[in-house]
Amino acid sequence: MTDAPMPRVTVLGTGYLGATHAVCMAELGFDVLALDVDEAKVAALSAGELPFFEPELPELLRKTLATGRLRFTTSYAEVADFGDVHFVCVGTPQKSGEFAADLSYVNAAFSSLAPLLQRPCLVVGKSTVPAGTAAGLAGLLSLAPAGAGVRLAWNPEFLREGYAVQDTLEPDRLVFGVADDASEQTLRAVYAPLIAAGVPVVVTDFATAELVKVAANAFLATKISFINAMAEVCEATGADVKALSGALSYDTRIGGRFLNAGIGFGGGCLPKDIRAFMARAGELGVDQALSFLREVDAINLRRRDRAIDLARELTEGTFVDTRVAVLGAAFKPNSDDIRDSPALDVASRLHHQGASVQVYDPQAMDNARRRYPHLSYADSALDAAGDADVVLMLTEWVEFRELDPAVLGAVVAQKRILDGRNALDPARWRNAGWHYRALGRP
Repeated sequence: MTDAPMPRVTVLGTGYLGATHAVCMAELGFDVLALDVDEAKVAALSAGELPFFEPELPELLRKTLATGRLRFTTSYAEVADFGDVHFVCVGTPQKSGEFAADLSYVNAAFSSLAPLLQRPCLVVGKSTVPAGTAAGLAGLLSLAPAGAGVRLAWNPEFLREGYAVQDTLEPDRLVFGVADDASEQTLRAVYAPLIAAGVPVVVTDFATAELVKVAANAFLATKISFINAMAEVCEATGADVKALSGALSYDTRIGGRFLNAGIGFGGGCLPKDIRAFMARAGELGVDQALSFLREVDAINLRRRDRAIDLARELTEGTFVDTRVAVLGAAFKPNSDDIRDSPALDVASRLHHQGASVQVYDPQAMDNARRRYPHLSYADSALDAAGDADVVLMLTEWVEFRELDPAVLGAVVAQKRILDGRNALDPARWRNAGWHYRALGRP
């Protein structure tokens, strides 16, 4: 870094993205002020308590608070006065009853901040938004008292839940959507420690920066649904999708990441992002370009149906008066995020079909109880499996992958298991006397 003073950083929104970004910027040595309109959340974060589970982040939060470099507030005026660079990290959920993204939180953040900006600064959008959003927000910033001294950039995030700290401090790349050289140089100053460590930088325009994130998620969703479509074909032919994906992974043009068949993707990003991408394509008159994403979405949802069908086969055609153990509630391991969780969707549907469902997850129990109060919950995998007629492994936590089939077999009523993530060794479970089924495998 140069001898110039380090810019002071603010972060608007302290959800998953914002809290992670604020903590990591403070870890890099910046003075950071993070804002949220939720007073209880601000109080908790100020006390070193995270409102969600993310490995490594709690320790880093407490460490950076102790240095004095990280603070939290509910005041937009304080943020406007403090910051040289303002990162907008608020959510863009799917609109109720629509595919389109809800930009109300983004618009509110910009509308609240702009009238208070009295001196030159850079406002950086990190939220996932439809292409063309930044151009409209630039108009809002033009109304700031500091006028042309307030600049806009778009810097999309590429965080993976469970690896957010690593992805922030050691990202694959940095994307800068800018309209002038001054904005680029400011971003280079903010990310100087990462750039010095060799992280590649892509400098582009607003629209391309916005598209990078949604295009990446659309590609990943397509790859997941591709192998799940192959699982459907494997079931029809007697082939093994696990062996198929393993063979495909040796092809360097394809690779093995995101090529694991199972009950499909969920969470707060991939499902809503591909739907918002389709909606935006329709608004732009190029809906046919992304029509394939409708099938990507449909394949993904069909996997949940197939899991239920296989579970029904294991219970001899009915869920009435059957006890089902569901291992997993989070949409993925190393997270407590249950948004659009395939595991909980399946569990809830089994409940409504007459099953007595017991759910266990290492981290997502509190969230699951609030969102799905009609389900029953256990204190451990063994408790969930007690007297179960069938066990469904639906989130591939390490502790589930490492379960001893003999130990689990001692507590169930029937040794029947559905491996919804193709994460278990079929031979090991069958040799222990279990009736093992999985999606896309004999």
